[in-house]
Amino acid sequence: MNNSIRGSKKNSSIFWIIAFLVGIISGLAAVLFRWTISSFQELFYQADEQSLVSNIHTTHWMWFLIIPVVGSLIVGLVLYFFCDEDRNGSVADVIEGAALNNGRVDLKFGVTSTIVSLITLTTGGSTGREGPVVHLAGIISTYISNLTNAQGISARDLLGCAVAAAVSASFNAPIAGTLFALEVVLRHFAIHAFAPIAISSVAGTIVGRLFYGNVTEFSLQNEANLEFYFELPAFILLGIFCGLIAVILVKTIFRVDELFTKVQQNFNSPIWLRTTFAGLVLGLLALQFPHIIGVGYETTSNALIGSFDFNTIIILVFIKMIAVIITIAGRMGGGIFSPSLMIGALTGLAFGLVATSIFPTVSGSETLYALAGMGAVAASVLGAPISTVLIVFELTGNWQVGLVVMVTVSVSTSFSGRLINKSFFLSQLKRRKLDLISGSKYYLLRNQILSDLSLDRNSDLINAEFSNKPAFIESRCVLSSASLETALRKFDEQNTPYLFVIGSTECMNANQVIGIIHHIDLLKIFNKTLTAISEEEHS
Repeated sequence: MNNSIRGSKKNSSIFWIIAFLVGIISGLAAVLFRWTISSFQELFYQADEQSLVSNIHTTHWMWFLIIPVVGSLIVGLVLYFFCDEDRNGSVADVIEGAALNNGRVDLKFGVTSTIVSLITLTTGGSTGREGPVVHLAGIISTYISNLTNAQGISARDLLGCAVAAAVSASFNAPIAGTLFALEVVLRHFAIHAFAPIAISSVAGTIVGRLFYGNVTEFSLQNEANLEFYFELPAFILLGIFCGLIAVILVKTIFRVDELFTKVQQNFNSPIWLRTTFAGLVLGLLALQFPHIIGVGYETTSNALIGSFDFNTIIILVFIKMIAVIITIAGRMGGGIFSPSLMIGALTGLAFGLVATSIFPTVSGSETLYALAGMGAVAASVLGAPISTVLIVFELTGNWQVGLVVMVTVSVSTSFSGRLINKSFFLSQLKRRKLDLISGSKYYLLRNQILSDLSLDRNSDLINAEFSNKPAFIESRCVLSSASLETALRKFDEQNTPYLFVIGSTECMNANQVIGIIHHIDLLKIFNKTLTAISEEEHS
């Protein structure tokens, strides 16, 4: 398969059939992943993710300590023996694959990360299943792209199809799954991508509903009423507050990760010691607060129906944030979306209890604040306001509160996006020296070096320049290891039609010149990159 598959209706139809099959396969993978987590949690804790806290009496307290420690040790050993890097894969790796790796992820690393996340989530890690599911979808699309020799747009669209189907099957959210793939992974809303991704998303949803039924993840038992005009300013304040909570969460994860890494390097300790320490901390927390175990949907559901008092909420938010930070910084597996839902729902409920107590005559239900807070924190962490708004609706089945959710999410993402590089995932990539915040085109410009280009070898011009204008030569030399971005900046500074490319730091004579790069040629290369990306994003 190649880009010509889009050249005719026949080829488009074939691609849509492939997209449908990718959707089914990815949906089945997501369902299997979810079922495996639930089965092992029931085995270890005698309760699934929706009843762990309420059935706490069925599990001996000792297991809440032992299981996370053993699980984290196994995670560390898997990373130590089978992974080239002391980290796990995440949505960030799928974004990188879409932007820079021809719509592909590393298969070996992806499989290892999926196993690590599965162990983490079944043994007490305080993360979510959406990140591993997205990475698992990336593995599936990569295998199919390799099998069909899909390249360029086709490969990236297949990646979007797999991600959309996996998210839809996992959360029974076909609309949000489609937009998540476009907004977060592909990072554009091209028309050519929408149809196959929507088809895959529907296919994934059908698979999910065959196994779990057409039910929402969360049930809102109390009517969430809005006292329209009077209450909107409160939701604007809630948006700022939730954005701040998201910023604190993300920045603290990175700070603690840096601290753990520094300690690990100073003591030259293996990765399994780091993960085991994280598991020990999680086990100690779980002894008193089993709410932190796994994805936390039971606690999130209880927050959405207002089951907690103010003091309990504050404690749970604090403890959950610590648990998420320790899990991720400890290099255990799992995603951050589900934890952000729980933290957001609790934060919103706490805000709602205060707001409704101060202004009882002009306030609606405090559970409406919980719903808005859930979306606001999650959207700020993911950097995906559109798909998060929709996934909140689809997770709860409540479409009547769209106004306040959109207001709160918009404010929170606008506030937090300035402080955490748009999202948790893009911040992760930037820490790996992959700055995709401005788009892949700028990263490619920064990371393509001059030695990769075909240089002008005009020796007559080189000799003439060095013999006639030696005083001006050094300012017009650029290292062959310099990026295209550096060369373009130097062209602007020197106002010259060409630069001399050299292999060393000295630029004293013509023999040190490898070749010449012309300004017009460099601009053509940049324009070609911009045109190709623009055509894909707007076609």
